[in-house]
Amino acid sequence: MTTPPAAAAPVQVAYGERHGRWVLAATVLGSSLAFIDATVVNVALPRIGEALGARLSDLTWVINAYTLTLASLILLGGSLGDRLGRRRVFVVGVVWFALASLLCGLAPNVQTLIAARGLQGVGGALLTPGSLAILQSSFRPEDRGRAIGAWSGLAGIGGAAGPFIGGWLVQVSSWRWIFFINLPVAVAVVLIAQRQVPETRDPMAPRHVDVAAAVLGAVGLGGVTNGLIAWQNTGPGNAAVLVSLLAGVAGLVGFVVRERTAAEPMLPLDIFASPIFRATNAATFAIYAALGGVFFWLVLQLQVVAGFSPIAAGLALLPVTGLMLVLSARMGGLAQRIGPRIPMTVGPLLCAVGVAGLTRLGAGASYLTDVLPPVVIFGLGLSATVAPLTATTLAAAPEQHAGLASGVNNAVARVAGLLCVAVLPLVAGLSGEAYHDPALLEPAFRTAMWVCAGLLVAGAVLSALFVRQPAAEPSEPTARRYCPVDGPPLQECPRQGPLAGAGRESAT
Repeated sequence: MTTPPAAAAPVQVAYGERHGRWVLAATVLGSSLAFIDATVVNVALPRIGEALGARLSDLTWVINAYTLTLASLILLGGSLGDRLGRRRVFVVGVVWFALASLLCGLAPNVQTLIAARGLQGVGGALLTPGSLAILQSSFRPEDRGRAIGAWSGLAGIGGAAGPFIGGWLVQVSSWRWIFFINLPVAVAVVLIAQRQVPETRDPMAPRHVDVAAAVLGAVGLGGVTNGLIAWQNTGPGNAAVLVSLLAGVAGLVGFVVRERTAAEPMLPLDIFASPIFRATNAATFAIYAALGGVFFWLVLQLQVVAGFSPIAAGLALLPVTGLMLVLSARMGGLAQRIGPRIPMTVGPLLCAVGVAGLTRLGAGASYLTDVLPPVVIFGLGLSATVAPLTATTLAAAPEQHAGLASGVNNAVARVAGLLCVAVLPLVAGLSGEAYHDPALLEPAFRTAMWVCAGLLVAGAVLSALFVRQPAAEPSEPTARRYCPVDGPPLQECPRQGPLAGAGRESAT
């Protein structure tokens, strides 16, 4: 009797190798599409409002339609990647995102633009968790911290560079080009991914898609968001506002009940058994709520009150881009050596100091004295925070749930930004077309920045109290049980290493 061939070893690339650089390039460029569009639109909002006759609530929906579908479906995107193949779902997400971007650029009115932005969010929900899951499953355990740090810095600068890119395109051409620019980038990502990125999946992933949970989550977030935005124009006593908020709360409660009782839930709630996973996601919520508020309000303040041109408003955040490019990978490596608690505490505190400094911005503000110092402090804090936060969250979950853990953390971040953008106009007392009036926008902006600074301090406190170094994974590459995608059934895979069978991952 012949011995069956051994299962292929998992493809695990090294950080400094050529193959590793290609894998990193594909995930960075793909994620940058989603990250840039989360911020690039902000700087174009005044021009979009003028061109399409939009109110503040319409502009809020231009931002939140994207964030809503992204946040609602990102868990589904992560679980689909674990089940069907992370590279496959990642590539589908990139193509979907590109087609939705084309529709955004061609939108004849604000209603079409909002709908197209929602479709963009669907593509983002497919590609974003896949990018991190690809890194977690493709790189050697000892290189994952550096790879995720580099991804955080390089992809994160996409979000930070968004206002600059948007400002330049708006000023030299049209706001429509902030969407058209995505098309050539998407083509490059697809080509690199198909040729260089290994396919990985979780053989233990649920066999069926939890559609009911996805629908309940979307209804819950959509209802709450719609109610909060409608509140700006009609007040809290309006029947439509109350119905929307109640439907949203009911949807969110239904989502939790569904996931507790479903045989194959989209979000197995036992993933929150790790106290570190809970703590990092709580910190993520506070920090990313603040970031969503800062990026939405700052570019409005710079253009409407301080009189900056779109490109100058975009350039104002360029130091954040440079600092994240230089420091994020280093901070990821540092956090891996000393633990994440210190950088995740100090980083948000620095961000809070920078945001507090932005409250000084007013009419005739000088870039060198009023904008640059707080932006640099904010950038230093963000550089210290993002990579340790992301790496710690992924490391706190079982490796076979890499896509799910990435989806959870991204969903938490997007929901935080979504709710903050919806709530801050209420807190600041701004609605309708008041954002066009510098006298009304300036005090509202200051209120919004103080709220964001408080959220950042809350994130630092959560990190200081509850974040610890996750248990180290075994450094041996054979310490887990692997199966090739096209190899023998899972039960026939050879058991290797002291933790054989403890975590199972398929890779080619």
